[in-house]
Amino acid sequence: MDWKAFLAETEGNIGHLAKDIPATMKGFGQMGTAAKTDGALSEKTKELIALGIAISTRCDSCIGFHVRSLVRLGTTLDELNEALAMATYMGGGPSLAYSAKAREAYAQFSA
Repeated sequence: MDWKAFLAETEGNIGHLAKDIPATMKGFGQMGTAAKTDGALSEKTKELIALGIAISTRCDSCIGFHVRSLVRLGTTLDELNEALAMATYMGGGPSLAYSAKAREAYAQFSA
């Protein structure tokens, strides 16, 4: 999968939806901003949690968005791999397959 192209297409689709449901999208954006603000947990830690949830719910676009954010936040491959190991432990075989997708997304966004 070309993760950059996939996310560009997804963002385009979300943009079309945003025109139809602007109030919902505004609220969702505000919720995201509030949830990711550094507090007791750093934004990076919160993004690692979000990635684990994305893997467990098998959401390709969520994996892409959160891995891209983790790369932006300077997440190392070792940090990512430890999070993927935990997601696999908690979710079993399906999470292993989606963890592998996240690892590939990391490689592409880091290039």
